[in-house]
Amino acid sequence: MHLSRTQILIQLLISTVATASGTSQVLAADADHGGDLARRWCATCHLVDGTQKQANADVPSFAMIAQKSGFTPEKVAFFLLDPHPKMPNFPLSRNEAADIAAYIGSLRK
Repeated sequence: MHLSRTQILIQLLISTVATASGTSQVLAADADHGGDLARRWCATCHLVDGTQKQANADVPSFAMIAQKSGFTPEKVAFFLLDPHPKMPNFPLSRNEAADIAAYIGSLRK
């Protein structure tokens, strides 16, 4: 996998901040709040939990995202903060992105 300069800088920043503070933002995230946000904003396209009846078949479920090799909540949180052409541009705060990432991480088996 080839990383862009921006991705490398983001990973370096994550490592630096996590080391300096002794903990990662995602470690302090609220998965329950992330689940609430996911059901409100992400369920239009993604299957976010097992009770959901409908989702877009062309996008991965949150459980599938959680099972990907190399998955980390930190990567997902920073992915959510970076605009992507295939996804709507939700104005998430860092805490909200971390909460959604923690929720996805809670689905990892």
